[in-house]
Amino acid sequence: MGHVKGKNYKFAYIWVGNSETQCPGQCAWPFHQPIYGPQAAPLVAPNNDVGMDGLVINLGGLLAGTATNPFGNGYYQGDAEAPLEAASACPGVYAKGAYPGYAGDLLVDSTTGASYNAHGTNGRKYLLPALYDPSTSKCSTLV
Repeated sequence: MGHVKGKNYKFAYIWVGNSETQCPGQCAWPFHQPIYGPQAAPLVAPNNDVGMDGLVINLGGLLAGTATNPFGNGYYQGDAEAPLEAASACPGVYAKGAYPGYAGDLLVDSTTGASYNAHGTNGRKYLLPALYDPSTSKCSTLV
């Protein structure tokens, strides 16, 4: 809670760091070997930086959660004490056909072999998480 000019305000915020150095086997997957589950080879990161490409995945999921459930009383599934938010309801899903240990049928850059599902500015490519779609009760992917 913040205090500005005699009034109290709530602020939603998120924090993300370098996925490769801080939590490689968890929050840098599928660009890093997972610490548990199926042990398939990691995918090639689209910007050739496992830490920052992992950060983009986490930032995307956290932004979706912050927008839809900023104070814990917005959109979520399940118990309020352990809510599944827009992205956390679809763990490890990045494209159609995903299952545990397989990110899905992603686009692959023919030059670098990097996997991605989103195009950014200046030809950049990114991998963004699937989001839960309450109208279909399914995880919605970009590809």
